[in-house]
Amino acid sequence: MREIVFDTETTGLDSRADRIIEIGGVELVNRFPTGRSFHVFINPQGREVHPEALAVHGISNADLADKPFFDAIAAEFLEFIDGARLIAHNAHFDLGFINAEFERCGHPLIETHRIVDTLAIAKRKHPMGPNSLDALCRRYGIDNSHRSKHGALLDSELLAEVYIELIGGKQAALGLEVAVAATRQESADGETAFVIAGRPAPLPPRLTEADLAAHAALVVALGDDSVWAKIAG
Repeated sequence: MREIVFDTETTGLDSRADRIIEIGGVELVNRFPTGRSFHVFINPQGREVHPEALAVHGISNADLADKPFFDAIAAEFLEFIDGARLIAHNAHFDLGFINAEFERCGHPLIETHRIVDTLAIAKRKHPMGPNSLDALCRRYGIDNSHRSKHGALLDSELLAEVYIELIGGKQAALGLEVAVAATRQESADGETAFVIAGRPAPLPPRLTEADLAAHAALVVALGDDSVWAKIAG
């Protein structure tokens, strides 16, 4: 199973008027990071970065002056996410911006059934909160000390770790479903249960004939009243 954990940074909060200025994403296969990633800064085409947004991510219009427009990177991003389930925190925000950009340049929109919202999962699992990315990192012992400001790629990397914890911990990333004896069952919200079949053939014994003979001699030496003698019958 291929998944892309992604994040965006924007000029503001209005997906119809504001623009995406950064996209980051990391690839998971069978819930395990592959090392493949996507990261790009984007010129907002004259849209000013709001002061409130600047305070969050620290990306100014001057930083973006020489960066490509969204339509120049759209095909590459579509190729990166092709066929994958998409994971984001507060996903409706990121999806709204991504689809608004795709609509502007004539690309097909991302369908909502491909999206998994980790914020929604966190709220179900931890209804008392808090459930921000930073709070979830603290809850699960994920080191986010290098996160002084929001950044799309860094946030995607942290969210990938949080996502694995939310759906059942590190064991979900150990490739259990790859083994021929394992099958995977998924619910609509992305929760995964593993059903492990029995071993098709027993492992060969690791005791040699010499080991067995030495043990039998020890039992005889211990006498008829020893525990080993009674076990041996």
